[in-house]
Amino acid sequence: MKKKEITIRLENGLEARPVAMLVQVASQYDSSIYLETGGKKVNAKSIMGMMSLGLDAGEKLTAIAEGSDEDAAIEGIDKYLSGK
Repeated sequence: MKKKEITIRLENGLEARPVAMLVQVASQYDSSIYLETGGKKVNAKSIMGMMSLGLDAGEKLTAIAEGSDEDAAIEGIDKYLSGK
């Protein structure tokens, strides 16, 4: 299992369109991917779960991945949320 703290650097935070894109990024990986913040832990492959977080730019979260491609999954999520 891999964990990494990530700061959201998307201009408008996690609104509907960025959440949909994040779910697409997460769905590319076989690993289980969760994002955790403020005591809430949601499946990064669930659009409804991700929408429930309602995170703004500058907020921090922890990405957690477990599976055969967990390293790549964490890096992909980090790259997307960092706006790269």
